[in-house]
Amino acid sequence: MSQSPSYVIPFTPASAPAASRFAHSLAARGAEVILAGEGPLDAPSGPNVHVLQGLSGKGAAIRAALGRVTGDITVLQDADTAYSLESCEALCRPIREDAADAVFGSRRMPARDAEVLADRALGHVTRFVTDVSLTDPLCGQRAFRTEALKSVSLTSDDDSVDAEIVVKLAAQLFRLAEVPLVLDTAPHQPLASQLARLRTLVRYATVRNDADNQHEGYNTLERMDGASNYNAWLGQRFREHLGRRVLEIGAGIGTITEQLEPGLELLIALEVDRFYVDRLRNKFRGRPHVRPYLSDVALADWESLKAERLDTIVLSNVLEHIPDDASAVRRFRQILPPGGRVVVLVPALPQLFGAIDEAVGHYRRYTMPGLRSVLEGNGFEVERLEWMNLVGIPGWFMNSRVMRRRSVPKLQLKVYDRIAPFLARAESQVKLPLGMSLFAVARATGGTA
Repeated sequence: MSQSPSYVIPFTPASAPAASRFAHSLAARGAEVILAGEGPLDAPSGPNVHVLQGLSGKGAAIRAALGRVTGDITVLQDADTAYSLESCEALCRPIREDAADAVFGSRRMPARDAEVLADRALGHVTRFVTDVSLTDPLCGQRAFRTEALKSVSLTSDDDSVDAEIVVKLAAQLFRLAEVPLVLDTAPHQPLASQLARLRTLVRYATVRNDADNQHEGYNTLERMDGASNYNAWLGQRFREHLGRRVLEIGAGIGTITEQLEPGLELLIALEVDRFYVDRLRNKFRGRPHVRPYLSDVALADWESLKAERLDTIVLSNVLEHIPDDASAVRRFRQILPPGGRVVVLVPALPQLFGAIDEAVGHYRRYTMPGLRSVLEGNGFEVERLEWMNLVGIPGWFMNSRVMRRRSVPKLQLKVYDRIAPFLARAESQVKLPLGMSLFAVARATGGTA
């Protein structure tokens, strides 16, 4: 790919003159320009200029234009002469320095008319929905690592694509940055455009996830990722039993991976789903000791993994996803040295198995004797086997069994997360008679199973 940026300029009949002016200026510099939209256009000629006509809506134009981009950096440029092309170099610099995957302009606008105030209010909504720290997330002048922008699936046809881009880049853990832009006049943003963006933000905040609800089970993983207190509790339990070279089976979107990572020499995060592996790579970019590994447990290169001199294998709510759990445990034993540990958290109590278990792909919920049997029957000696999370039983039973919900309700999870620190302290002092999870630590016995 070229080191020079490719410029994508969506246009409408009203903005075609501004798009033409930008295109002529960029073509004179030898830049690749893709103009996409509808309406009469005075486009420059040249091998690096592509005009895609008949595209109604900004989102449709951007999607079509991305198929023509050849540069490793893509600049999305609104056709509005309030913006200066001279700002584009500053936008591209953090990407060239590998300090960001997407860079947004942060507009300093002198006017305080209704359009500017509406734009700023919508920026606040965007930050609330996405948790990004950008001051101007809907700016019309942005630069992206092309690979990152092409990796998100854009579905919007109209101006709401601006909000969709921020939602999806943020959710997929790309590095977002911004640079200041000083504008003499405020860009024109019609009310209809702002309402389209607002509707999209509300939709992604309420009824749709950033995978557009096409990946069942992801809602639960995403919501669990936001349960910071609960995840810290699990992380503390796991870290007490880790060595220095760890294999995590079924890393998902990296919620527990992030808890395990501090202080480790090596952390291999095995995950069968490319959708999640891409997120792991974004999340741990710049941390070479964390290595995402795309593979099914049954198809992994276990000889290569054995050569990594692993001392601990961690499974956090994963063993129940594996059809033949006994065979998987035997594989774990084959790559661990005697004394190496497997640390396991699994859902417990078959009586709780319901719609949420089905949605996330559970084959089973364990009993205490059942988990002990699968570990001790396949090369391990159980050192610790304990119930966890007694308080969660009623909520799971109502949601999964009685109400047949397919994911954990977000509000309920937030309330539960608030009390998680108190549960952690209480359960550290009391031996539970029951729980909705089982936590086990098992040591590899003296010969290969």
